[in-house]
Amino acid sequence: MENFLEFFFSGLVNGAIYALIALGFMIIYSATGVINFAQGEFVMLGAMFTAWLSGRGWPLPLVVGAALVGATLAGILTERLTIRPARTASPLILIIITIGVSILIKGLAMFTWGKDPLPVNPFLPSEPVHFLGATLSPQGLLVLVVSALAFLATESFFRFTLWGKAMRACAYNRFGARVLGINLSRLTCLAFGLSAALSGLAGIIISPLTFASYDMGTMLGLKGFSAAVFGGLGSATGALVGGFSLGILEALASGYISSAYKDAVAFLLLLIVLFLKPEGLFSPEKVEKL
Repeated sequence: MENFLEFFFSGLVNGAIYALIALGFMIIYSATGVINFAQGEFVMLGAMFTAWLSGRGWPLPLVVGAALVGATLAGILTERLTIRPARTASPLILIIITIGVSILIKGLAMFTWGKDPLPVNPFLPSEPVHFLGATLSPQGLLVLVVSALAFLATESFFRFTLWGKAMRACAYNRFGARVLGINLSRLTCLAFGLSAALSGLAGIIISPLTFASYDMGTMLGLKGFSAAVFGGLGSATGALVGGFSLGILEALASGYISSAYKDAVAFLLLLIVLFLKPEGLFSPEKVEKL
């Protein structure tokens, strides 16, 4: 029982990260119809900024703020310098552009910070928490709390702010949103900035649990994409469910079968969903987008 609880808790922590990344995929897809395969690199930038600045003695609040700003600016620049000039191109061309952006960001990170992983000290005391015989990490609990608050803040933004409602309208009908006078250019820039901020936040809170590395974003981005597809690319609830489902299945497979199969779970889940239900569990036909 103790082992199951520890595996389950580990899956929840990983799932919270995947859910934040999946939420970033969902925001951009809803606003533009584009799948941004540079999403994982925003996670990496959040982690690398955190490791680099904390290593220079910056206080934690400034580190978190600067890392969030850095990741958000990377998302905005991605939209302004690469997506906006090619906005009339087909979605496939735009997706290919995001792949090129991913490779560019990864190369710049390697050139700036090197290939060696950078450690990050825990944000909380390392004294473990014991629950029903299982040992839980305070940093893992922090990941869950921050992810929950980020999700609630995102939901509140979409439901109670003017820009959030405009993005919801764009998700339903881009042409209708344009007719109503919504500035799609600003909306697209906002979508990229918000999604990059969420992914950067994921990188910040996961950095003490793992080393920050220039190539860490590739696998995290693919797993976040798998979670988004599993839940349904047009649904915030789907991103949440997909992320936690993937994290838990991955942890149980690693604990009870072999850690060698850990990364295979995401892609197996993606293939199953694509074969059986390509629109995801929470497709737009069944739930409200965003």
